[in-house]
Amino acid sequence: MFNKYILNRPVSATGPATYPAATSTAADVGLLLIRLTFGLLMAAHGAQKVFGLFGGPGLAATGKGFAALGFRPGKLFAVIGGLSELLGGLGLALGLLTPLAAAALIGVMINAMATVTGAHGLWDTDGGVEYSVCITVVALAIAAIGPGRLAVDRLFRWGKGGWKEAAFALGLGGVAAAITLSF
Repeated sequence: MFNKYILNRPVSATGPATYPAATSTAADVGLLLIRLTFGLLMAAHGAQKVFGLFGGPGLAATGKGFAALGFRPGKLFAVIGGLSELLGGLGLALGLLTPLAAAALIGVMINAMATVTGAHGLWDTDGGVEYSVCITVVALAIAAIGPGRLAVDRLFRWGKGGWKEAAFALGLGGVAAAITLSF
């Protein structure tokens, strides 16, 4: 069987990536750093909304903000959005249920782009979609690449990443966003 080496990770020509028993590579540690930084910041962002932690507005104020955007009841959608960020971020940080965690963040960001930032163009300085696009792409890329060797998911088939995992994350995030936007 012919193996290709991408990011120091052997990929079978006929299946998902495999992880030999060797020690962690720089790519494994680099992916862990991305997951931890990105995931924990997203989790903290969600905790701001739901629990008012880290100087955040908390659930009551976030609910009013969601209601002002047309989401009724605002508090319910604030819980959904905040928990999606919190749990999606923690999932990515741990490398746990990675495609599902990515889908949670993708869905929230599609909603943010459709309801808040989309009307303001690309650049964040103008209130545009730049930041939301970056979050979406990083979450999708982690689903596609897989969480790496230093992740809980390495024990499961979906922990290797791939086209199916990326399609699942993007599809579920898109469907969840569409359902939310239809209310």
